[in-house]
Amino acid sequence: MSDELIIYIVYVIPLVLVLFFYTRRHRVRHKVHKETLKENVASGLTEPATLHPVIDPNICIGSGGCLKACPEHAMGIIHGKGVLISPANCIGHGACAFSCPVGAIKLVFGTEKRGVDIPMVTPNFESNIPGIFIAGELGGMGLIRKAVEQGKQAMDSIQKRGRSKTPHDVVIIGAGPAGMSATLTAKHHGLRSVTLEQEDTFGGTTLHYPRGKVVMTAPMNLPLVGKINIKETTKEQLMQLWEGVVAKTGIKINFSERMEKIEQQGDAFKVTTSRGSYETQSVLLCIGRRGTPRKLGVSGENLEKVVYRLLDPEQYRGKHVLVVGGGDAALEAAVAISNEPGTHVTLSYRSNAFSRVKPKNRKLADEASKAGQLTILLESTVKEIRPKSVLLDQKGDAIELHNDAVIICAGGILPTPFLKEIGVMVETRYGT
Repeated sequence: MSDELIIYIVYVIPLVLVLFFYTRRHRVRHKVHKETLKENVASGLTEPATLHPVIDPNICIGSGGCLKACPEHAMGIIHGKGVLISPANCIGHGACAFSCPVGAIKLVFGTEKRGVDIPMVTPNFESNIPGIFIAGELGGMGLIRKAVEQGKQAMDSIQKRGRSKTPHDVVIIGAGPAGMSATLTAKHHGLRSVTLEQEDTFGGTTLHYPRGKVVMTAPMNLPLVGKINIKETTKEQLMQLWEGVVAKTGIKINFSERMEKIEQQGDAFKVTTSRGSYETQSVLLCIGRRGTPRKLGVSGENLEKVVYRLLDPEQYRGKHVLVVGGGDAALEAAVAISNEPGTHVTLSYRSNAFSRVKPKNRKLADEASKAGQLTILLESTVKEIRPKSVLLDQKGDAIELHNDAVIICAGGILPTPFLKEIGVMVETRYGT
């Protein structure tokens, strides 16, 4: 056998095979990503809800690092360049930008069509109103590790203001990652603080995730606790982490206490809540961008069986459940509950079609409906919620359904009007 033939067999043929499979894999990936982008555009899912990447095609080399780093599979490669193929899936994790080897990705708020309101704060997290500070998701930073850092840094700034003549040095509103970190830091500095949380457990965006959803974060340093080494966890494990932090440090959180008003009184503030009021020198807002749940405003909505998010589908086994809404959250909740044994699930939506929802959720809802697991009532509205039933109106026809639970997925009331009401300046960003 000649030397040329040996070289051909040992080097050339394997190289050709590698190139063949490499090219085929990239062609398949290109096709899948292109179809995904096409489906999202057709469904109107083109506007990211929060911080998101913008890729410069002149710099991008198509390494694929952003795909591997994205926890929600929102990134893709088309024609050898990085593309945000599923904008509605983007949660503002920011890992794509840090993974890019050539710096082709920058993170921005809003788009040319859809602006995002961001409160204006100084580098020490103080708003234009002296004494009102903002940290975490409300300020545009929803990443857990970053929110934790901001909560600590904001409280460090508040501590430098010194002790006050008011009963409290600071009132912390919100018990998400930023609020928890701020609370720990306040105790570390010996500040007289109170932390309010409108939910009955630890707040933050992760509270609204369904059971078992994977939460992406990074190692973080918690005051009084130390370094927490987690990169990927579940919602339940994260909640257990916060419970452990409270048990270890002895910090106190006022759960189920909703902030209703902030009034300036000279150099201090009066914070009015659903339970009382607090006089304080400083206020730290660590609330989420989704705000408070949007209510229907109908009779019976205050019944205990009415909730505004799905935590665990299993709790509805064998029950008659009404889900209200036409977004992804409503469809996901309705389908998840319909898969539980013995449930009778009805999905009520005021419009005549589901728009701006992921194709996968629409498909699953249709399949559940065809299988008799889910009843979909389009062009229907809730008129009254009763202890054992609900009254609906569908195109003029009254419908009364036996009912054990109601889940309202009508979105949230954004905190922007509240911020403007107390004088905090807000700027609308369009892709910056």
